[in-house]
Amino acid sequence: MEIEKAINQTRPFKNEFQRATVNLIYTNNWLSIQLKNYLKPYKCTLQQYNVLRILKGAKKPISTSDIRERMIEKMADTSRLVERLCAKGWVNREACCGDKRLVDVTISKQGIDFIDQIGGLDEYVESIYESLTLEEAKQLNTILDKIRKD
Repeated sequence: MEIEKAINQTRPFKNEFQRATVNLIYTNNWLSIQLKNYLKPYKCTLQQYNVLRILKGAKKPISTSDIRERMIEKMADTSRLVERLCAKGWVNREACCGDKRLVDVTISKQGIDFIDQIGGLDEYVESIYESLTLEEAKQLNTILDKIRKD
C-alpha cells in the first residue's frame, strides 16, 4: 500500500525526501507492531528479546553497558530491563570480577530454551518481506545503511 493511502494523505508531499521520511517512520511503527504482536503471547517485549539475542550471541558474560551499546533501541535503563529478564529466569547476573560496580550478564538455560521456543520469529519476519526479492532486500539494506552514513 502506498504511504499516501496508509495515512490518508490528501495533498502531495513537498518532495520525495519528505515522503521517504514519513514512509520510513510509518513502516518502522508498522513493523514494530507486527513484532510486538508476535511476542505478546510469550510475555516478551521487543527490548527483552533484543537483549536475549545479544546475550545468546555473546557466548560470554557482558556488562549492562555493553548490552546497551549493542541494542537496536538504545535504552537508558538497561539495568531495569536486565532485572525483569532475571525475574523471568532468562538471564543471570554476577558482580564483574574486574570492577564491582559493573554487573556481568549471561543468558540462562531457560533463556536459551525460550529463544528456541519462539524460533518461529525468524520465519515470521521473513514472511513479512515475502513481497521482496533477495536482491531488493539487499538494495533496501544498502540504502538504509547509506542514509545513516555515520
